[in-house]
Amino acid sequence: MNRTLSTLMSMLVLASLLLTACGAPAAVDPAKTNEAPNVVGKTVVIGFTASLTGKLNVESTRQNNGFKLWMDQVNAAGGIKLTDGSVVKFASKFYDDESKTDRVQELYTKLVTEDKADFLLSPYSSGLADASAVIAEQYGKIMITTGAASDGTYKKGYTLVYQAYTPASRYLTGALDALANVDGNAKKLAVIHENDKFSSDVATALKSYAENKGYQIAMFEGYDTGTTDFAPIINKIPADVDAVMGGGHFADGQQFAKAMSEKGVKAKFISLLVAPPEPKFAEIGAAALGVVGPSQWEPSAAFKPDFGPTGADFITAYKTAFNEEPSYHAAGGYVAGLILQKAIEMAGSLDMAAIKTALDATVMITFFGPIKFDTSAEAHGLQTGHEMIFIQWQKDASGALIKQVIWPLAGKSADLIYPAR
Repeated sequence: MNRTLSTLMSMLVLASLLLTACGAPAAVDPAKTNEAPNVVGKTVVIGFTASLTGKLNVESTRQNNGFKLWMDQVNAAGGIKLTDGSVVKFASKFYDDESKTDRVQELYTKLVTEDKADFLLSPYSSGLADASAVIAEQYGKIMITTGAASDGTYKKGYTLVYQAYTPASRYLTGALDALANVDGNAKKLAVIHENDKFSSDVATALKSYAENKGYQIAMFEGYDTGTTDFAPIINKIPADVDAVMGGGHFADGQQFAKAMSEKGVKAKFISLLVAPPEPKFAEIGAAALGVVGPSQWEPSAAFKPDFGPTGADFITAYKTAFNEEPSYHAAGGYVAGLILQKAIEMAGSLDMAAIKTALDATVMITFFGPIKFDTSAEAHGLQTGHEMIFIQWQKDASGALIKQVIWPLAGKSADLIYPAR
């Protein structure tokens, strides 16, 4: 018994010595009561597919680069603080869709059910984005589409899919406005387009717009995806057309422009989709000269953003990260992240209903241009704020090929060269 009591007393003495050594608990300093509490971190997973291989590789790679830059910058800046004091940072999960529609739905289902993606980003191209939108809506996931311009996706009753790009219905109409501005007598058009969803939608909308403006459509014809020999279709172009318009994506658009030059097509105005704004378009040399292309964004665009970086800051950061000039595909990838970031900040939480409400109410100007969404039941999520910019390949003082903004006139960096050839 004495031994037990002795042991107990020793333990009490030891405890007393430890408390003395550690000191008494510090008093709370009233001057510091407004300091931020310890912040709980949350990692949000954004899922998507990318065309690491296949015909859409060039555009998809740029889009992925832009999105990655946004994510890296947000995370490096400490993430997004929510109203409950927690902080959101981002991680991505993606797969190669091989530029194939039949892989998209399987992979997006996997992203949601197995990888537990919180939000979705679309693949590049309207066809792939349309396939992924079905899964987003089915599983109740908000998806920002970028690199996807077709209007039809947003007319299927979806409520969670939001478009970053100017819709296809307005993709080439500005080119026709630019032509009318320099030549009121030009009235005969050849519209030649790739037979995919996006290109066909653009061509159909252009045809309707042109006919309403009194233009004659002398040729309206599609070519198969993957076409490399354009001689048969170029041989059908009437010799007296004023303009050739249409195209598809990068690989076919570049080859089509080259083939028209080699065949001596003398159209005074040539405007093609997707390919001309890409810096690599200039690799075809003289065949690029005079070609006009619609761009969702250009480095020389001078929008004054009320959210996100300036164009100059984006360009500098992109060049530093990837050692190349950013194309509009890269800018589109970045702005998709900005759209989601803005909505989360407006909502102040990760509640999907609150973020959807924030997206519906979004009206902002980014370096990419204005962003606003249609909220009607007929076209929910369709982009209504953003407009196209048109560039033309010209020569600088040294004779080198250079892109110049030629439309709209308020944003032009040079006059349109007309006739182009």
